Amino acid sequence: MQLIYLRGKITVVSIEEVNLLANIKSAEKRIRTIKKRTALNRSRKSEIKTYIKKFDLALEKGNIDEAKELLKIIDKKLKRAACKNVIHKNNASRKISNLTRKLNKKIQEAV
Repeated sequence: MQLIYLRGKITVVSIEEVNLLANIKSAEKRIRTIKKRTALNRSRKSEIKTYIKKFDLALEKGNIDEAKELLKIIDKKLKRAACKNVIHKNNASRKISNLTRKLNKKIQEAV
């Protein structure tokens, strides 16, 4: 909470509301845009993490076919996230590489 002088009187506002008190129209728009982008980025990251957990679970159960399908989906989503600058492209490549290595190791053990 913070005290702020606004429109001729002192008011108590939260920190989030202080961010909305931009004086310039373009700054207000940037704040709104950033909130939307942050929500979208969080959603994309969360979705990727969920798929990775499903992939790990499929490997634990020994369901290699399901793991292969999930790896294709994860690969596509990670590359898209890297393209959209949600995550760094090297981070995406590293995750894909590690997951592929896990899958190949599990396939070798099955043979």
